[in-house]
Amino acid sequence: MADNVKIAMIGVGAISGIYLQNITNMFEEIELIGVCDLVRERAETAQKEYNIPKLYNTMQEAFADPDVEIVLNLTRPYEHYEVTKAALLAGKHVYTEKPLAADLDEGLELAELATKKGLMLGGAPDTFLGAGMQTVRSLIDNGLIGDIVGGSAFMVCRGHESWHPDPEFYYKRGGGPMMDMGPYYLTTMINLMGGVKGVMGMTRSSFPNRIITAAPKFGEVINVDIPTHCAGMMEFDSGAIGTIFTTFDVHYKTQARFEIYGTRGTLMLPDPNHFSGAIQMLRPEDGEYKEMPLMFDYKENSRGLGLADMAKALKTSREFRADNQQILHVLELITAFDKSSNNRAYLPMQTKYERRMPMKNNPMHGVLD
Repeated sequence: MADNVKIAMIGVGAISGIYLQNITNMFEEIELIGVCDLVRERAETAQKEYNIPKLYNTMQEAFADPDVEIVLNLTRPYEHYEVTKAALLAGKHVYTEKPLAADLDEGLELAELATKKGLMLGGAPDTFLGAGMQTVRSLIDNGLIGDIVGGSAFMVCRGHESWHPDPEFYYKRGGGPMMDMGPYYLTTMINLMGGVKGVMGMTRSSFPNRIITAAPKFGEVINVDIPTHCAGMMEFDSGAIGTIFTTFDVHYKTQARFEIYGTRGTLMLPDPNHFSGAIQMLRPEDGEYKEMPLMFDYKENSRGLGLADMAKALKTSREFRADNQQILHVLELITAFDKSSNNRAYLPMQTKYERRMPMKNNPMHGVLD
């Protein structure tokens, strides 16, 4: 369709499935016109299944396509920097899966390049735009729990080698529990609580290696190169204090807690890896937690929502919600905890963050405000 924003997808791995489904079936104002993957068979399969017009032999071929407006970067985390930089240099707007890059210097370079070239740069996660966290934000913004005192987030599991078909990258540069899952929790926290001015962290690697127990690499040994047990504290610009704990080292059966504390009450949040879930609010006059109804659209797995929002912003010249100041702030956070741990010191943040506008309910599902 002529007015739709044209997208090229680079990387057709595990996460691509939900993007392919949603871009082609949910979001009305974006159009996937081409795919590219180092494993050509993956791209061929996606092209056939979703009737995608173009299959690019290389990412440079995609970047040279004049029809492409936004590059969707779904490569592995340690490849994000290289792919995003090449796309920006080619004059394309970029939406990338998390994290923006493997370290802060790379992220700062990408943000500076995008600004210099007048291009939009944004990225995942976009789960904070879904029904669950937008409802939580509305409850907070309307004073239902008073002024924010603090928040706490926990992501507890034993790692990915027991189920993932190719888990090695989770234990290499660009991997680890804070890089992998921290963005979901931290993106949500700053959208609810505002920017962070400084952090302290303690990190470690509890096990020097991991044995893969999932097919097809059953029995292979992974040498662990990054921290797999990370605890951090955050001082927010507002004065609130937050904590986050992520680990691949612990046996745990259920979803761990995610809570926001206010002067008039407490909110228990759903899993930030999802777009909805149960929201519980405790206020002293109630005496017990009460489940709050969801007040916004996009309850289902709506990955690509941030991309659609970026495309709408491109067409209307409004700000977009998952922009580079957000993903850069989150990148600094997820890397700062380990730096603080290594330095045994409080680490002031270099980047700044201001909350973008909340979502608005649009009567047409798949069309953004």
